[in-house]
Amino acid sequence: MKITKIYILAFVFLSLGGCSKGFLDVEPITNPTETNFYKTPEDAYTALVGCYDGLQTVWADGVSFPVASELLSDNCFGGTGASDAYGYQMIDEFDKNRSPSDQDLFGANWSAYYKAIFRCNMLIGKMDQIDWSSNPTLRNTYESEVRFLRAYLYFDMVRLWGNIPLLTAPSKENIPQSSAEEVFKTIAEDLKFAADNLPATNYAAQPVATHGRVTKWAAEALLGRVYLFYTGYYAKPDLAGVVTKAQALTYLENVVTNGGFGLVGDFANLWPASLTGYVGEDNRETVFGIKYTYTSDYAGNIDGNHWMVMYGMREQYSYPYGNGWGGATVNPKLYNAYLATDTRKAASTIAIAEEKIPFVNQNKQREYTGYYVKKYAPLVDEAGNSIAVNNGAANFMIGQFEDYVAIRYSDVLLMAAELGSANAQTYFDDVRRRAYQGAFTPLAISQDNIMKERRLEFAFEGIRFWDLLRRGVNVAAQEIAETTTVLNGGKPATKTITAAKITETKGWQQIPNSEVALSTGVLKQNPGW
Repeated sequence: MKITKIYILAFVFLSLGGCSKGFLDVEPITNPTETNFYKTPEDAYTALVGCYDGLQTVWADGVSFPVASELLSDNCFGGTGASDAYGYQMIDEFDKNRSPSDQDLFGANWSAYYKAIFRCNMLIGKMDQIDWSSNPTLRNTYESEVRFLRAYLYFDMVRLWGNIPLLTAPSKENIPQSSAEEVFKTIAEDLKFAADNLPATNYAAQPVATHGRVTKWAAEALLGRVYLFYTGYYAKPDLAGVVTKAQALTYLENVVTNGGFGLVGDFANLWPASLTGYVGEDNRETVFGIKYTYTSDYAGNIDGNHWMVMYGMREQYSYPYGNGWGGATVNPKLYNAYLATDTRKAASTIAIAEEKIPFVNQNKQREYTGYYVKKYAPLVDEAGNSIAVNNGAANFMIGQFEDYVAIRYSDVLLMAAELGSANAQTYFDDVRRRAYQGAFTPLAISQDNIMKERRLEFAFEGIRFWDLLRRGVNVAAQEIAETTTVLNGGKPATKTITAAKITETKGWQQIPNSEVALSTGVLKQNPGW
């Protein structure tokens, strides 16, 4: 049974829940307030818990970043119910005309991200007024953690929306969007501070109670990911003048050499669907994960994984896979891209026919392909009861508790290989050897081969689309565009994704129209939307 850990408890200060009334409306609504708080390290810790909680809740409503990332890629189609609105198709096809009524699809996320940013900015801005004399080493640790969280949030936002307002202090001002360089410079500076100031505690030496908190290794790994995206998408020689290619590689190599991480022997055992083989959360391959528990309810506790239900088979279970809303149906092109000898094929995807699953709800499913996501599938027991509910969840929709593994060690290896490590071939081989086990055969390392490997290794983990996009919008458009046949309500239908729509939008999503309107012209809508 999963243990609820202190760092994901609900924030007791600066409660920022509820509906936003206007652009960046993030005013604190409960006591204590900033005037009588932020005095002791204990106060700072309470505030830090709130910042972690902010990261946990940004995907509780709207469209989660992991799911959106898969819809945008060539891994998945929109899916959902045969009678649902076409919002997921609008995302999947980069076409606002697919669902004109869904112009605020990301509205809840936009608001939640800025509320989470507000929490981070508040704590960062109060560091100097806290009395650290009782434990002076905590300041750098707490500041590093919260700056990592702010960087993580902004990295999501700047990739989704491209043009966003940059706030580095608590504010409700109606400010214009910042340049990408300004946003990425802040991200890079925050991550560099964290990487340079957090203790170099080896994974094996980390207390269990600290699992899920930001580490030096998480900051160094995320710096590598940010570097690759920014320099690729924006065709820049370094990360906003803050981190060079050599520095990015040095950070990644440090994770490999000193982090204490390693590859789990059997790829399938990384995921709960492997059942008895599952190695559990916070295993030696998890560099950073976002924590969830089954304690979500409808009384203000938002600790559960609210987005996993989208991946479940449409309104039908088949042990061990639970039912859900049938979102992000898997593109058969991905399933067929795996070799038969690749253990990641069966570990990543639920294959209806191949697994002899008696799925009979095709008439309720849009864009049925015969394949669903396995890595983040809701699970049931043999009687069909939700595992989350068995553990005490209010229901299967909001009580899923599988953590989102944001950065795995295999990603660190492949990023270091891509950046030209002297051990590049070894790192590449290590990832592939685990995948193919006894059927492993060597493959010469190249940029193309690394990208192909990344697709197979990180399918459904929210990485593929950004890997494509950082190679250029035109490259992403050509890879994603296709015309194929799916089943809508059990009947054949043509599915079309055009390259022109992807290039027109630059790969960005629509800024919620309500926010554009509330800004009275200060916010500018993204191209193509």
